[in-house]
Amino acid sequence: MKVAISKHLEKENEELAFSIDLQETVAALNDFLKLQRSGNVPYITLLVSNERPLPSILQAPIPDLKPLPSHLKYVFLRDEGMLPMIISSKLSAPQEEKLVQVLKEHKTAIGWTIVDIKGISPSTCMHRILLEEEARPSHQPQRRLNSPMMDVVKKEILKLLEVGVIYPISDSNCVSAVQVVPKKTRITVVKNQNDELVPTRI
Repeated sequence: MKVAISKHLEKENEELAFSIDLQETVAALNDFLKLQRSGNVPYITLLVSNERPLPSILQAPIPDLKPLPSHLKYVFLRDEGMLPMIISSKLSAPQEEKLVQVLKEHKTAIGWTIVDIKGISPSTCMHRILLEEEARPSHQPQRRLNSPMMDVVKKEILKLLEVGVIYPISDSNCVSAVQVVPKKTRITVVKNQNDELVPTRI
């Protein structure tokens, strides 16, 4: 045991030979840690441009055309090879001409760049509650318990279960029937022999 411990201590005292690349990496990381601790790390300033980019119809982007399979081909909605669209190469000449004409008529609906994608109009996704001039909105009570109150209610229900005021039933998970439980006066309703509910003191 002593021999093993002494050999282990000798190995720890020996200097490990690291490669030059590893030593440079460790030195760079140590310098980086010093920079972080000093708090003098400069913030990167983002350049915010006030100029809004123009839509592709006004300023067409340079198309990045990739090779297509044999059943597809490019057509251009503007001269000089701008505003490319991919259509089937199996269309006849009149079909292709009609398709290109329809695409040119509705080229504002096509999004070549992010600028061309129009947002939803606020009038379609917003509504206003129309109130009379003298009407004052009333404060509505909370419909759902917040989490602290839910915990309080849960504790109260567990207390009532332990005491026997209420009890769980084996019924549907989504429907819990109303159960008859004794009142504070210890009177409850019990069925008699004729299936009639009769008040009974417990």
